[in-house]
Amino acid sequence: MIKIRIVLLCMVMLSIGCKTEPTQSTSKKVIDAPVAKKIETVLKEHDTTRIDPYFWMRLSDDQKNAATPDAQTQDVLDYLNEENAYKETVLKHTEGLQEKLFDEIVGRIKKDDSSVPYTKNGYSYYDTYIEGNDYPIYYRKKEGENTQEEVLLNGPEMAKGLAYFGMGSQQVSPDNNLLAFGIDTVSRRQYTIHFKDLRTGKMLPDVLSNTTGSGAWANDNKTVFYTQKDPITLRSNKIYKHVLGTPQSEDEMVYEETDETFYCAVYTSKSGDYIMIGSFQTLSTEYRYLSADTPNGAWKVIQPREKDLEYYVEHFEDQFYMRTNHEAPNFKLVKTPIIATGKENWKDIIPHRTDVLLQGFVVFENHLALHERVNGLLALRVMKKNGEDDHYIKFNDPAYVVRPTTNVSFDTNLLRYSYSSLTTPDSTIDYNMDTKAQEVLKEGVVLDPNFSKDNYTSERLFATADDGTQIPVSIVYKKGLTLNKNTPLLLYSYGSYGSSTEPYFSSNRLSLLDRGFVYAMAHIRGGQEMGNHWYEDGKLLNKRNTFTDFINVGEFLVEKNYTSPSHLYAMGGSAGGLLMGGVINMKPALWNGVVAAVPFVDVISTMWDETIPLTTFEFDEWGNPKDKEYYDYMMSYSPYDNVAAKDYPNLLVTTGYWDSQVQYWEPAKWVAKLRDYKTDDNILVLDCDMETGHGGASGRFERYKRTALYYSFMLDLEGITE
Repeated sequence: MIKIRIVLLCMVMLSIGCKTEPTQSTSKKVIDAPVAKKIETVLKEHDTTRIDPYFWMRLSDDQKNAATPDAQTQDVLDYLNEENAYKETVLKHTEGLQEKLFDEIVGRIKKDDSSVPYTKNGYSYYDTYIEGNDYPIYYRKKEGENTQEEVLLNGPEMAKGLAYFGMGSQQVSPDNNLLAFGIDTVSRRQYTIHFKDLRTGKMLPDVLSNTTGSGAWANDNKTVFYTQKDPITLRSNKIYKHVLGTPQSEDEMVYEETDETFYCAVYTSKSGDYIMIGSFQTLSTEYRYLSADTPNGAWKVIQPREKDLEYYVEHFEDQFYMRTNHEAPNFKLVKTPIIATGKENWKDIIPHRTDVLLQGFVVFENHLALHERVNGLLALRVMKKNGEDDHYIKFNDPAYVVRPTTNVSFDTNLLRYSYSSLTTPDSTIDYNMDTKAQEVLKEGVVLDPNFSKDNYTSERLFATADDGTQIPVSIVYKKGLTLNKNTPLLLYSYGSYGSSTEPYFSSNRLSLLDRGFVYAMAHIRGGQEMGNHWYEDGKLLNKRNTFTDFINVGEFLVEKNYTSPSHLYAMGGSAGGLLMGGVINMKPALWNGVVAAVPFVDVISTMWDETIPLTTFEFDEWGNPKDKEYYDYMMSYSPYDNVAAKDYPNLLVTTGYWDSQVQYWEPAKWVAKLRDYKTDDNILVLDCDMETGHGGASGRFERYKRTALYYSFMLDLEGITE
């Protein structure tokens, strides 16, 4: 259920003789699809009774991790393996195309690449990919001339022999001598924290298990605070204090988040002066702070939690700066003295504006940088602390993405930010807030001699929703492409959690654009593209707006002759997979093919069960079905519960066996039910990665095999074979 950004795209090379009518694999008509067994489970909720014949597919973590599978586990494994084998058979004729696409995608990526260094506490930090490796090597170098490069962590060596390797965050101790880092080798986002002595290169014996993968150092260079997860729900709910040299069993719990609708995290303030504990819910936050000089001291609350009150904290000198929605739906910037932190002491720096969403901020010694959203587009606003020289950085693309990146120092007049658009690769830029001069530190490289951003056109349009709301749409395609009813078009969106769908560049997408596809992003309600109200109008009892907005955008693109239902495709992942499930139930004939990646589709059963990871602190996003009003509303759109006897579009569904966010059984059950009910002869395949979780493969390039699968699925339906 949490956000996953999967972006794809399109366009046809007339030189390869593409067909103008969609085609389907004939193999699906002669191969028997898996038939999942049915064991009727009766679910009595409120005054209704649901019969779920596939409820048996759910396994506990104990069953999944057991050395010897029990009968139920074996049945599940057998079914998932059957689905995978069926998918391989049905799509076997696309294997050559998948290989070609994978080679294209990987071929555009610079193999020997390094991140832009940033400086902290006298050292410059960066990571480097060496050609032939899937994982980076992490380095640092002391500031000054002729200093020696140090290897912090060697990703390729650490990942050897592992089917999955996920690196958590890394924190260097204040004295620069020790490194704490997290590792996940299962893909459940349960990290183990390890420690390395950077003076000797040796690992310390301390090991902290079942964590979020990050820690916060106290200034004594031996005390580390970290977050543990509930072993069943995986909710981050406890903060512990660890002293190096002692066993984890002796660690002191310094905070427990007892409200099951909240999760918590611990980190060090940018200043390094404070350890911060944040508690988070969809509609509420709360922060505690402790001097990093006194790790055994007492924690203080900045502002006690209140329903519908959010605030996000940064420390500078004797003040806390906060972005908050206190009497400010679109958020405002306030500050308060550290000696008086309650909301009654908050003083406005940037007042609330009804037409501008404050997304974030960066505090410097003499400047403020504001990350805003104006009329649906991101903006960077810069000013001096006294309010003088207030200005916006200018950008020229019709749709783009810009955001502050690594700004770790206060005493600088340089703001570092990243910029990209649908046609422009990502760049890292330093902006001088005094002179307004800019230095491009790194430009995205596309290893294709035929690539030029001038070869592509981007547009920003508005579609009209059922209720008259104007929905922004970002579009990109190759210049010279003839737009008509035979043009294939892929429409993507997410539409949940207030997460906006950003029009950023993707070199992967060129494999579709250069084959004649149009790629479009629907900025539907449920995100925050047009302000906080955009989010409020797309969640809880307004959730159906998300689905109808997406449908309205699809209909708009057909009406404007960008495509037709015979050539219109849709894609979304996680909560965006819920979107896919909703729109194919509501308007199945609008789409020729749909890709639903790790889709959250079994809404009622998941949100009813509070032992499932993420459920309890998402009630404010979806509602609690134990409340009859929310139950009835969720039942009106839950994809699994609304599968009916009708024709559905061609469908590719993906999942991961170890997914902790959308458990594998949701898409597996959904596919089984769709196969039982659907009245068409279209493709329906499930791809279950048996070794990974929500984010898919961990390697730098391995993940693109699934991207190639997505693309080949749609291209094949268009009759494009090369």
